[in-house]
Amino acid sequence: MDLRLQGLTALVTGSHRGTGMIIANHLAREGARVLVHGLQPGQAEDAVKTLGCGFPVTGDITTDVGAEDLFSACAGESLDILINNYGTADAGTWETSDSDDWITAYQKNVLSAQRLIRHFLPAMRVKNWGRIINLGTVGSSRPNARMPQYYAAKGALATMTISLAKETARSGIRVNLVSPGLILTPEVEAAWLARGRKAGWGDTWEDIEPKVAEDIPIGRIVRREEVAYLVAFLVSPLADALHGQNIRIDGGATDMLT
Repeated sequence: MDLRLQGLTALVTGSHRGTGMIIANHLAREGARVLVHGLQPGQAEDAVKTLGCGFPVTGDITTDVGAEDLFSACAGESLDILINNYGTADAGTWETSDSDDWITAYQKNVLSAQRLIRHFLPAMRVKNWGRIINLGTVGSSRPNARMPQYYAAKGALATMTISLAKETARSGIRVNLVSPGLILTPEVEAAWLARGRKAGWGDTWEDIEPKVAEDIPIGRIVRREEVAYLVAFLVSPLADALHGQNIRIDGGATDMLT
């Protein structure tokens, strides 16, 4: 399927590693001009070398000053697609996470996206076309007791997405939230392999994954490439009817209708 991304420019935040890098790579393969983002100098450049495609830009978007650095790096770019992929889940509990921890979670998972939206939205309005995707989590609907500051921040990102979708109603700008569940990353695989071997589930990922995915209807964990495929479709002209949606990609694990 041709997603018709040729000639479009996309910025994927936090794309120097992880799922963001895979999203950036997939968009580039579909013909988009992709700005690969790193928070610290050298990160984006290294990622572009690894990918063999993309254009490096840098700025610590968890601060106003760092966001301005990124805006300067993007000067001259006519952005069509903004993918707010960056966010982190820092450890914490209700007893151990203090006010600074909660503020940090908000800076990383909410204001990092808000700063970019505020900057790039006006130009999208002028063109009357644009795509904004925020990367959330199924935990914004079903948060855990642990990491309360992270789930609260992601919940704020979800409500912010709907507010923005209403703000851009009756324009050519489409806004959606993609909410993954458990994703198979090297870190997740390593952690579960260690746990599974200790529990006697087996020695390989093929042995252990069915145990990890007992509560996932598809019987396995979602792959990062699958998240990238979904994002690429949502930013394409083919997804013009999708707006203001929270699209969960978790193998059916979240058993709720809305």
